[in-house]
Amino acid sequence: MFYSNTTYIGIDPTAGENPFVYAELSHDLDVLVLSAGSIDDTIAFAAGQRQAIIAVCSPEKTNIGIMADHRFRESISPRPKPGRWEDFRFAEYILRQHNILIPQTCSIEENCPRWMKMGFLVYKRLNSIGYQNYQNHQSEKSYIEVYPHASYTALLNFLPFKKSTLEGRLQRQLALFESGVNVPDPMRVFEEITRHRLLSGILPLENLYTMNELDALIAAYTAWKVINRSEEVTFVGDDKEGQVVLPVPKIRDLYHQIAISHIN
Repeated sequence: MFYSNTTYIGIDPTAGENPFVYAELSHDLDVLVLSAGSIDDTIAFAAGQRQAIIAVCSPEKTNIGIMADHRFRESISPRPKPGRWEDFRFAEYILRQHNILIPQTCSIEENCPRWMKMGFLVYKRLNSIGYQNYQNHQSEKSYIEVYPHASYTALLNFLPFKKSTLEGRLQRQLALFESGVNVPDPMRVFEEITRHRLLSGILPLENLYTMNELDALIAAYTAWKVINRSEEVTFVGDDKEGQVVLPVPKIRDLYHQIAISHIN
């Protein structure tokens, strides 16, 4: 059972070559930790928790062929076209029907991208120190799967700007701020922009998080919601092969990119 002293952790394996980024939120949504390190550092941090739920920005394992099963395909809606989506997970199929482009998790590990392979390793290491899948066990040390792009899309109700852009980072941090996470208000960036700073090529971005930090934070926030507002989360997919958790109670039919206005 989870109590108020539970900590909520998000782990972003990034590209696998760069340091992992991990975030920890308190019960009151204060940012307790926001750091980067090796996989050993990250697992050591997780091992030091007495009671925690961890959201990992990666699938737990390769797909197990559910979408290739004829009987399963006949039972779902919309029904996939013959020969398509067979090497995807059901969660990926569903999210893509809503225009949320989530990466494909192949059935063969060698065909998966490096960051995903590192994610597989994270789950194995978490298992080795006592963490278990939340859906199956709900123990004092549990984990869930998230996909940050899907989480931010669901929170915003539209497809966000690319996370590598300044506007994408502002948008994501504002979504966290408006959701009650105690992060700096990103709109203050605009208050601190002066003519001199712009002409000098200086932008006051000290309180704006990096894209990987923002991914780790939305993961931690989703973990918080699973425990504290379980009625406000959605598990997408089949639990036998892995479900993606979204921090909203319901998915919209279709998510669109917002238009950018241009002043002539």
